[in-house]
Amino acid sequence: MPFSLHAAFVPSALQMLGVTRKLVDKAESWCAEQGCDHDALIGARLAEDMLAFDYQVKSVAVHTRGAIEGVRAGVFSPDMSVPPATFEAMRAKLDHAIAALEAVSEEEMESWIGRPMRFVMGERTLDFTVEEFLLSFSQPNFYFHAATAYDILRMKGLPLAKRDFMGRLRINRD
Repeated sequence: MPFSLHAAFVPSALQMLGVTRKLVDKAESWCAEQGCDHDALIGARLAEDMLAFDYQVKSVAVHTRGAIEGVRAGVFSPDMSVPPATFEAMRAKLDHAIAALEAVSEEEMESWIGRPMRFVMGERTLDFTVEEFLLSFSQPNFYFHAATAYDILRMKGLPLAKRDFMGRLRINRD
């Protein structure tokens, strides 16, 4: 059986959404243990010219659930809304994305293959097919933002390991 678009995108998206959700949980617990102000961690960034932890978390949801919504509409534009300002709001955004991805059927996704898809940012546009958009634009983006969220927390001193980034592996459980 050929590899489906659903199999190539949804399980990885769900894995990174789960990873990011656990990172948010660990960040909140660490703040409580350390007596750290939540805002100091939520607003932390790796470098001055990079966006903060809250934006990284938001972007994992944007490039998973938002990508699917964009595909359905035939166009995707960056989400310029303010990132969630609390750990609770971050979890809600990620939970909403998880539910949306779990609801996408393989049949629906396979019907999108070959359809045109447009990325629009101001005056700039990029044209893709749906599968090119999901696999060469959205997928690298959700990995990048999940890794950056992880890196910010490591930089701030949270005791995280590679397993915290890998999340739930899809191993053969027979």
